[in-house]
Amino acid sequence: MGFEPIGVFEALSTRRGKRWCEFDPLRIRVSSGSFAVSTLESILLRVELGNPSCLDRARKTLFAHRHSLPMSPEKKNLESLRIDRSSQAKRSPLIWLLAVIAVVAAGVAAVGWQLNRPKPATVRTFVVRETTTAGQKTLLNASGYVTARREATVSSKVTGKVMEILIEEGMKVAENQILARLDSSNTKANLDLAQAQQAAAQSAIHETKVRFDEAHRELRRITDLAKEKIATQADLDRADAEVNSLKARLERQQVEVSVAERQVALWQQQMEDAVIRAPFAGVVTSKNAQPGEMISPISAGGGFTRTGICTLVDMDSLEVEIDVSESYINRVEANQPVEATLDAYADWKIPCKVIAIIPTADRQKATVKVRVGFEKLDPRILPQMGIKVAFQGSKEGEPAKGIVIPKGAVRSQDGQDIVFVMQNGRVERRAITLGSSGSADVTVAAGLTAGERVVLEGPENLTPGAAVEETKQ
Repeated sequence: MGFEPIGVFEALSTRRGKRWCEFDPLRIRVSSGSFAVSTLESILLRVELGNPSCLDRARKTLFAHRHSLPMSPEKKNLESLRIDRSSQAKRSPLIWLLAVIAVVAAGVAAVGWQLNRPKPATVRTFVVRETTTAGQKTLLNASGYVTARREATVSSKVTGKVMEILIEEGMKVAENQILARLDSSNTKANLDLAQAQQAAAQSAIHETKVRFDEAHRELRRITDLAKEKIATQADLDRADAEVNSLKARLERQQVEVSVAERQVALWQQQMEDAVIRAPFAGVVTSKNAQPGEMISPISAGGGFTRTGICTLVDMDSLEVEIDVSESYINRVEANQPVEATLDAYADWKIPCKVIAIIPTADRQKATVKVRVGFEKLDPRILPQMGIKVAFQGSKEGEPAKGIVIPKGAVRSQDGQDIVFVMQNGRVERRAITLGSSGSADVTVAAGLTAGERVVLEGPENLTPGAAVEETKQ
């Protein structure tokens, strides 16, 4: 039930200070026979706000039409105040149906979550135990490299062009074995000339000897004639001078022959210098020149002249060079037993001993160089290999305690050795420090304590804090 007023209010305002107002009769169409008194009051209020001087006229106009406007609304009976529950009763089955569907969907979602939730990873663990081993106590751990005491870059004695290379990398050579040959064509020509000069000098000696023998016989005849007063003294002196002259010439030519022989020997030595030989028995580790290249024992300062043919290493002179910090050099002494482990063969323990402590320090690195020799050489030991050494104590048979775990439990992440430790059904990432290692076990110097459970086998993508199910070993 409502009403629709159609009222026309013309402008109620002030123009240039002159008050004026026009108010047309209010036309109201009552659709239901009821009209709120508040509507009339709002009309009067708007007139009063627009122009108070027109308020009386507005009241008169409304009073003239009062018979067409009921002044009180129609009273409602009690039935109109009653709540109609028929529509709610009709909607109650639909609500119950929606509630049942929601409960079923929640149950299905709960079952699906139970079936699809991630299951804990299954791992096999190992209980860390402290072991006691009898043996020498390790005083100091260090690392270094395998070096050769006898290592040489083989070069030639003269500058020349390489004509032939007779070696390759990894080739074993004997002492004085020919490694390469240089161009010796010019040297060969000079040698031939020296040999020809030597032959000529020897021929001149033979001629001089014949003439000397003849002059000596002539001198004896002149001497006999001079005794009989047949030859004069002048003839005797002339024959004696000839003998002395030929004798001096023979001595000079003998010296010339000796010089020619030495000249020949010189060119023969230069011919030999064109052949490059191994200075000692060893293994060729690098080949530095090729046929056609120039080689010189002295660097020419450019990139087109080689200074060596190859690098030769005496494998019987291999040893270990260790840089020991000045703070721990007091733990090292000569002939001290050492246990070495090559990085390439972590399970191989090599017995060694200290050869010498170099009596000088490197002030830049604050280290002292220590030479360690192998008790027995092996073909697996190669120059420049990385090696770790453990300097042993002098006392033998002392028990040593330590924590040993299987190698399979150690993992490498971000350059660190780590293990995963079980803690209340979850794994914890633990960084550890490794010591010596055996064929299947490794000693842990720090990071673990006895009684902890370490993951031995598990997923590769195991992360810290992940839930796991352990299998004890």
